[in-house]
Amino acid sequence: MMDKEDKTAVKFEFLEHTADVYIAAYGKNMEEALSNAALAMFEVMTDTTKVSPLHRELVEVEAEDEYALLYGWLEALLVKFEVEHMFFSKFEVQSFKETKEGFKLKATVWGEKFNPEKHPQKVGVKAATYHQMEIIKEKEKTTLMFILDI
Repeated sequence: MMDKEDKTAVKFEFLEHTADVYIAAYGKNMEEALSNAALAMFEVMTDTTKVSPLHRELVEVEAEDEYALLYGWLEALLVKFEVEHMFFSKFEVQSFKETKEGFKLKATVWGEKFNPEKHPQKVGVKAATYHQMEIIKEKEKTTLMFILDI
């Protein structure tokens, strides 16, 4: 059994789900939790410790609410994987803010092109989903729970 302080060191965990992948991503704030959600998604696809941070990209997402922002963030990264064959292993959300129109996220992501000799393929992720999506904000901890369609 972990004590409360040990739990904050956990970046994400895979939860029980029958057909898809159910993830809880943790952070001390929304920015860190969003970074760990992205890391968890790529960990579903490959061993992220084998993805070198050789290429850097800026990712910006806008959405009407925080749920749509989480969905849009994961989908934007999935599109980069599908179109550009990029795996990412490092994520830094520089800004997460509420505007009159909704929410905006700006992040830098680092990774490299998929190389089948270097990056073991695990499970293909088709999409992020809104099903059972939860955002839990506590004083010094944010938890993002979401399901990936595999």
